[in-house]
Amino acid sequence: MDAIRPRVYLETSVISYLVARPSRDVVVLGHQETTRAWWDSSLARHDVYVSELVHLEAGRGDPGAASERLKAIAQFPVLAISEEARGLADLYVREIPLPTKASADALHLAVATLNRMDYVVTWNCEHIAQGRVKRRFEEINRAKGLPVPTICTPEELFYEDSDLD
Repeated sequence: MDAIRPRVYLETSVISYLVARPSRDVVVLGHQETTRAWWDSSLARHDVYVSELVHLEAGRGDPGAASERLKAIAQFPVLAISEEARGLADLYVREIPLPTKASADALHLAVATLNRMDYVVTWNCEHIAQGRVKRRFEEINRAKGLPVPTICTPEELFYEDSDLD
């Protein structure tokens, strides 16, 4: 019997780190290298999804870089942004709370939640993969009877996946 593969929602920052030129910042460079290693060695162990929002964000900026980002995610199913997701994102902005400028980040969480993802993979540690945000996100979802995707970085999932080898 085949094992059920975890469902992963890729947030845009992961794709940005994957295809960006190597950074001079050693921390960012480390994240880029970890992202590439996770992508190459572990991605196939998951059912990976992106959303319309990921496509929109990935397509912004320098046309060459945008093209590389969109090419990297072309293979993944695209989750729609529903009115229910917009409403849940508004709730997250109010109740976590998040700054208004982070409303797109809240929408990533809402789309992942409503599509029953197991993981939200992100490098956005300011508005998504932050301890307070993760705690409130879980509290809100549990109170509403919603699933709670695990928010993590590629590094966290990389080490989890390496335990399977």
